[in-house]
Amino acid sequence: MRNHDELVEAARRHVLLHFAVNEDIEQRPKIFVRGDGMYLWDDEGNKYLDTFASLLTTVCGHHRPEVHEAVQKQMEQLEFFPNYHDCYNMPSIELAEKIAEVMPGDLSVSFFVCGGSEANESAMKMARQYFWEQGQRSRTMILAKRFSYTGATMGTMSATGIPWFWETFPPRMPGYGFFNPEWFYHREHGLEPQEAARVALKDLTEMVEFEGPESVAAIIMDPVSGSNTGYWVPTAEYMQGVRKLCDKHGILLIFDEVQVGFGKTGKWFCCEHFDVVPDIMAVGKGFSGGYLPLSATVTTQKVAEVFSKPGSEFRHGFTFGGHTTACAAALANIGIIERENLVARAGEMGAYLRGRLEELYKYPIVGHVRGIGLLLAVELLESKDGWKKLEPEGRIGSWVRDRCYELGMILRNNEDILVFAPSLTITKDEVDYMVGLTEQAIAEACEKFGY
Repeated sequence: MRNHDELVEAARRHVLLHFAVNEDIEQRPKIFVRGDGMYLWDDEGNKYLDTFASLLTTVCGHHRPEVHEAVQKQMEQLEFFPNYHDCYNMPSIELAEKIAEVMPGDLSVSFFVCGGSEANESAMKMARQYFWEQGQRSRTMILAKRFSYTGATMGTMSATGIPWFWETFPPRMPGYGFFNPEWFYHREHGLEPQEAARVALKDLTEMVEFEGPESVAAIIMDPVSGSNTGYWVPTAEYMQGVRKLCDKHGILLIFDEVQVGFGKTGKWFCCEHFDVVPDIMAVGKGFSGGYLPLSATVTTQKVAEVFSKPGSEFRHGFTFGGHTTACAAALANIGIIERENLVARAGEMGAYLRGRLEELYKYPIVGHVRGIGLLLAVELLESKDGWKKLEPEGRIGSWVRDRCYELGMILRNNEDILVFAPSLTITKDEVDYMVGLTEQAIAEACEKFGY
């Protein structure tokens, strides 16, 4: 068997990583070979606690025999046939029924794809064709949230409010506009949360009126901002106001719950915290538990029926969308979430984890702990007053991340924001271990960098 250095050399020659960081690759890249529960092992036998659930996917943990059995059973019957033209497959039908059962409101019709970017791309195309089929062909604009990640395809990239993701691929596609999220006014302008919500909603309302409501097809947004900005939670007033704005002008509301759905917030779907239901929802990541690639764009009967007439079919699709075996894996994953009451558990363990993280305020660089359920972030700041950032940005956050790796823990950071999104199966002992290693790394960072 090849040793680590030989494997790394082969990887560098033949594999392009997704969102690679060459500086980190040059240090000592990891090669993971085994997983069990919340733990991973690399090719050299080192064990790691995974605090980010393999990029927010393995919500039920690694190596669940229930999923293995479901996948094996389906592979023995029919490994794959596409959801195409006039053909369905059994697992996709059963999965769509289960999704309709757990979804909020009247979201009940699923369009299956492979990844979160595809789910959001499909949602935006669905919104545009929805109005096209009804003769409202001026409704093409998609309004998206600044600082939010929507996806990596050309369409979703153009709806992503973080320039880093699209600045190397000019020009962006036309037909997109961006509005500021509620937390921008709280953080950048020092407003209290309720006032920030009112200002944000007022600005979005004025943007819709400026563009002309008759030109706007949809507003796409993550109900809670993702890991790139560290899980800022809006007020219910703001979320309900966006829903009312869309209803007033006949605009479709799309929620991107790829990161935040399927139990991570302590409810099945994040929007339930605000008593708001979108017209279209994109889901992924934890949807299939990370076992096989699968995502979905879920809409209402009202929207879906527009595509039910001959000649008005939804003109969109992918060969592997709704992959037969992937649907079987997702059904098994959802079954685990239900049987083990992991949604309620996420709420309980999230409260415990947040309390433990708030103990880190005793360190001078721990500026803000925020989030919801088991989606939590610790932002490192120079000063808690005025949100003064550390300089240079990312130096200390990356050092803490690397130190945690050395201590046997996978930690996600975005510059100086440390992000936690563990599996829903996490125990109190694992929370204590995770926070203990994080605290050790932060304490060492304070000493190293003179705080």
